[in-house]
Amino acid sequence: MKQTLLLLSITIVLTACSSPIEETMSRDVEDFQGVNQSGETITFPDHYEGEYWVASFIFTRCDTVCPPMTSNMSRLQQQLKENDLHTSLVSFSVDPEYDTPEKLKEFADQYNVDFETWDFMTGYDFQEIKELSIKSFRSPLNQLEDSDQMAHGTNFFLVNSDGTVVKSYDGTKAEEMKNIVEDLKKIQ
Repeated sequence: MKQTLLLLSITIVLTACSSPIEETMSRDVEDFQGVNQSGETITFPDHYEGEYWVASFIFTRCDTVCPPMTSNMSRLQQQLKENDLHTSLVSFSVDPEYDTPEKLKEFADQYNVDFETWDFMTGYDFQEIKELSIKSFRSPLNQLEDSDQMAHGTNFFLVNSDGTVVKSYDGTKAEEMKNIVEDLKKIQ
């Protein structure tokens, strides 16, 4: 009987401490600064302190995965609104020398973006974004030789209110947006 009560107590304590979602990552977002499509300075993770946010890595000259990823993020933004989930979205440019705030805004306008909850970031150099991508998000990033294209990860990342990356999702698959929404329903 004592063993059963002890096991039950341990189970209750462990359950109370666990996240309501399956967390696949645990990386703190390192201090970082950039400017958004409106030229406003944003610091990470401070700007989003106390809230959940979803991050991606894209660039406007991308001729492969970035258009469908941005389309999926737009789909996610709409689903978040429909479910009354207040979650910010951030798309970091991996081509900051080319992607000015104006170019990012022009790119984003193709996807019916609501800039109230979605920032497109630039204003740093390639080495800085490469370090952020790898160290904070465990997402590889390289500039392709003799090309204006970048090799970068295609995941979307859920960052918790403490500035910790807790889960990644395939940003190229539209059905993954529902999984992000379902996870956010569980934690918000």
